[in-house]
Amino acid sequence: MTKTINDVYMELFKRLKEADDPQPSLSAREITAYACKADKNKTADWGHVYLDDATVDYAHLLCDRCLDGEPLAYILGEWDFYGLTFQIDRSVLIPRSDTERLCELVIGQARQRVSPRILDLCCGSGCIGIAAAHEVEDARVAGVDISEGALRVTRENARRLGVQSRYVALKADVRFRPPNNMGQFDILVSNPPYVTRAEMRALEPSVADYEPHEALFGGEDGLDFYRSICAKWGELLVPGGVILFECGYRQATQVAAILEDNRFAGIGITEDLSGVPRIVYGYNTLLE
Repeated sequence: MTKTINDVYMELFKRLKEADDPQPSLSAREITAYACKADKNKTADWGHVYLDDATVDYAHLLCDRCLDGEPLAYILGEWDFYGLTFQIDRSVLIPRSDTERLCELVIGQARQRVSPRILDLCCGSGCIGIAAAHEVEDARVAGVDISEGALRVTRENARRLGVQSRYVALKADVRFRPPNNMGQFDILVSNPPYVTRAEMRALEPSVADYEPHEALFGGEDGLDFYRSICAKWGELLVPGGVILFECGYRQATQVAAILEDNRFAGIGITEDLSGVPRIVYGYNTLLE
């Protein structure tokens, strides 16, 4: 029997719902659109488009992967963040809505400055820096990561989203001093690895089995990267430049203390879009 796109969507929705998928409608719609090369924003047309058997089988194979616990974003190879679609693979973390508030603050800071230079440390897919470059037309961004796979992904995202002329991706380990001739930046932002050793042992399987552990583990107490960035990379900020971090939901006061220990001023903690105190910022008041 020939099936329409909508028939396939309903089949996947039923399978996902019966398996207690937390968002069966979203997952079914995304998988159906991807497998059938259909527009997920025009589902009203789905009842009029018929599919060959191979496409139907492919949609169900993708659903099998989802039911086995593989994150939907890795199945699709892309994910939306800050209104943009980013290519991703298992060399980078999945961009999360928790981070959109941090991105919003970076963009707000960039818009207050003329031709701002932004440094995005532990950039992963590049979602923060690339979104900032996309929204602020005179911004120039450097993304830094230790992973060659992540740098490959972020360069491709910069190209796909049309900011490659104002975006450079560099390999470096932020636990050590920055490379020579990095220059000065107005804004330093980082969503670094911050999962503690104890938390690593308790990660849910969809994270532990699929997302890169080197992008998650932040040392025994989860704070290693904050200490290194503040002590070794903070010197790249211009006087009056701002540093912004995302951190774990119980780490904000500790990260604020690290900023204070490294002589940052105007330190503040703010909430993400879910009301969790997850963003810490401060200003460089040291004169050259």
